[in-house]
Amino acid sequence: MPLDALCLTALKEELSQQLADMKIDKVQQPARDMLIFAMRGKSASNRLLISAGSGDMRIHLTQHKHENPDAPPMFCMLLRKHLVGARLISIFQPPAERVLELIFDAPDALGVRSEKRLVIELIAQSSNIILVDSDGIIMDCLRRVGGALSDKRAVLPGLMYHRPEPQQGKLNPLETTPADWDAAFNTQLEKNADKWIQSAFFGFSPLICREIVWRAYKTCDQRLDVLNDHGEALKQAFFEIVEIVQSGRFEPWSIYNLEHCPRDFSYVKIGQYEQAMLIDRAESFSQLLDDHYTKISERARQQARASATLKTVKTARERILRKLIAQQAELEKTALREGFRECGDIITANMHRMSKGQDVLLTEDFFSESGGERVIKLDPLKTPQQNAAKYYKDYTKLRNAERFLTEQISLGQREADYLESVLETLALAEGEKGIEEIRRELMTTGYIKDKRSKAGKVKTSSAAVPMKFLSSTGMQILAGRNNVQNDQLTLKSALKSDMWLHTQKIHGSHVVISCKGSVPDDVTLREAAAIAAYYSAARSSGKVSVDYTLVKNVKKPSGSRPGMVIYTGFRTVLVAPDEGLVNALRV
Repeated sequence: MPLDALCLTALKEELSQQLADMKIDKVQQPARDMLIFAMRGKSASNRLLISAGSGDMRIHLTQHKHENPDAPPMFCMLLRKHLVGARLISIFQPPAERVLELIFDAPDALGVRSEKRLVIELIAQSSNIILVDSDGIIMDCLRRVGGALSDKRAVLPGLMYHRPEPQQGKLNPLETTPADWDAAFNTQLEKNADKWIQSAFFGFSPLICREIVWRAYKTCDQRLDVLNDHGEALKQAFFEIVEIVQSGRFEPWSIYNLEHCPRDFSYVKIGQYEQAMLIDRAESFSQLLDDHYTKISERARQQARASATLKTVKTARERILRKLIAQQAELEKTALREGFRECGDIITANMHRMSKGQDVLLTEDFFSESGGERVIKLDPLKTPQQNAAKYYKDYTKLRNAERFLTEQISLGQREADYLESVLETLALAEGEKGIEEIRRELMTTGYIKDKRSKAGKVKTSSAAVPMKFLSSTGMQILAGRNNVQNDQLTLKSALKSDMWLHTQKIHGSHVVISCKGSVPDDVTLREAAAIAAYYSAARSSGKVSVDYTLVKNVKKPSGSRPGMVIYTGFRTVLVAPDEGLVNALRV
């Protein structure tokens, strides 16, 4: 959800405590819409991130590093000039508005201290960051807006700063009385309840509007004109949320889909998704927002980096699948070959009754159980012997085609399986190095051209090492990141007495328990199986079958693609992929 006004209120309260009396030490602008302030206090330091981007408007403390441009933008230089060394006095928010004002005690060019305000407007379509002096004059802003010919509120250097106008026609939920509610409720009964709340009050996101309705009626799809209680349950749920905000009983809750991708966040616990989403309480609102937007941006960057490789692999897979379909159709035609051999045998048996120039042979069919007749077409330009030879030749051609097509289909299916495993590996790749290793694998297998430098050598980064985990009982567990690494781990690095695990008939990482001559305990075995299930195509499944056997029982067929092995003497355990467990065990 966007950072709505009431969630911003919760964040303001948290930041006011964490940043009180801190001074700005450094100002960075790693992206056009993003600022980062390094702030120091007597006993602590923090990094404050402010973003006015259209898709990620927010303000919070951050632990993540951001790379700076070679030359700082002009707005960044201005903030460095006026705010470095400034002490944060307070943070102000207009009631139920998506605006924060950071008020600083800042020195001017002569060292004289005066009040300066950094106004952060997190408003859709018009978000901005504005530096205002002690007289209320705009010194500069991230986005300059308006002018003599514009009907928008002017935000330009030298003008007096004016706050955005409150949303016309809407009520402030924090100042709404029960009488105000009743008056507004009786005017728009034709609407869905959540849409009415959103249209009648400002400060609520669509998520919170739906949650109010769900808390009242255990459903989000509820029309006002069919309510039997005249909206009393809705009214009660509304004022429960308002009371949480007024009393400051905020709680930072993250919302993930079942694949653990961040979807939303809230300042109250969300119940409307029931079992369709995962709900997790964060330590703070800053941690919640930092993790939420970092995961989203990392996922977007990784998808962008992997898109070219992904397209190459998908194109190759689709080409092989189309070829397999055509080969399968050709193979089905080879089932007719016995008919050609039978025609050759019948012609040979009746050769004494035939003559050159004959275009058809009608004779008894001694291959038919019912003893009927067969009509065989002949080439009148050929002798009976030549016609028989033609049918035998067609039979031989189809027989050879069957053998050849069967081999080619088997090879094609293995190739399609390999490319499917590469797609799964790409989906699980961690960072640029992981994607680069997959690209090198595709160069080795011929799917990507081997682009060389002028010196004739491929420029590559150092190879990544397998992922490392430590079981609850202290045994080391290793997992391959891609097909080439799977081969290296299983066939070269692991000892023959180590335990090897892999999801059953599903693409995924090779996992090895370093046993050092001992037998892994049941806890380690199940934890390693959970790791194998998580780093597989079955990551989002409920339960996954994982096979395990000694490394000595794992073999690589001659000529097979990277990551492809066969194994014997295995047993199977059923486990659930568990991201929390995997992250806890990783070292």
